[in-house]
This record gives sequence, structure tokens and C-alpha cells, in this order.
Amino acid sequence: MADIVLTVIGDDRPGLVDALASVVTDAGGSWTRSHMSRLGGKFAGIAVVSIAATRVEDLDQRLDPIRASGLLQIVSSPLLSGDRPAELDAVPEDERLLALQLVGADRPGIVSEIAGVLAANGVGIVELETATSNAPMSGELLFEASLMLSAPPTLSTDTLQSALEALANELMVDIELDRIEAG
Repeated sequence: MADIVLTVIGDDRPGLVDALASVVTDAGGSWTRSHMSRLGGKFAGIAVVSIAATRVEDLDQRLDPIRASGLLQIVSSPLLSGDRPAELDAVPEDERLLALQLVGADRPGIVSEIAGVLAANGVGIVELETATSNAPMSGELLFEASLMLSAPPTLSTDTLQSALEALANELMVDIELDRIEAG
């Protein structure tokens, strides 16, 4: 079996996932994992598809009509031989997963500054979701971020908390850092 990563983007409309999933099924593939979303009127996502190695070219050809319709840009990339989805999902024994929640007044550079503090501490971002909304009372634009982080075992949670709190004070945002228990 081969594992293919499909990266898709296009103007949102009903039926896009159905069209993509039907092509995968018709080619004899199995949709194993995905993360897809509508943002700003566009549809974007990534999916891992498992398919017989002999059917990879067939899958790619079956995707051509969707590509040609201009509805979606689709890039298919094989995973490297050692990068099986189960291994990608497995948490290394020494990895610590942390959850970071952030909320505050929106301004340019928040994601960049948070990512900089995380990188400086050797912390990887596993997942990142952001949104803006109007504050209930003031109508001020709020920025919200939810991150899943991968922290090295040598990094003290207190050290990371202190670095994030210093930045939070500078940005005038609220943060909450919690450990995600394996299970």
C-alpha cells in the first residue's frame, strides 16, 4: 500500500469533499485521515489516502477532471517509505503535548510573536487554529488561538509558561497553558 497526501484548495461550494472522496473510493483507495476547513470563502484541506501502489497513477488521473474544472487545486504527494500515518499520529515516548489557548485584542504579529517564543524554546506546533470575533460588550475585534504543542522533555513547563506570560503581558492577551495527558 502507498500513502498519498492530497492537498486541496479552491472556491467553496457544496459537494467538494464528496467529489474528492468518490474519486478516492473509485480508485480503490481509503481515506485515512484529513483536516479540512472553509476559510474566507475558500475550501482548503489535507488528507492522507491509502491506496495500492499500482493504483496511485490511476488515482492521480481520476483527480484530473476535478482539477480541470477549476474548482480545486489538488497536489498529491507520496509519503516517504518510513512515514506511515500511524507512525505520524503516534506520540514519541519522550514527547510532551501541551495545549495553549490565547485570547486578546487583535493586532498584526500575534501569531509571529507566539511562534517565535515557541521556536526559541524548541517547541513545535502540532495544530494551530485561529479566529477573530467581535467582543460582546465593546465590539472590539478579538483574536483567539488554540494550539497543540510538542515540547521537548528537557524543557520545563514553568520555563515555557514564564516566556509565554512575558509575551502575553507585552501583547496584552490572556494565555492558558495546560499539559495534554496521553490516553
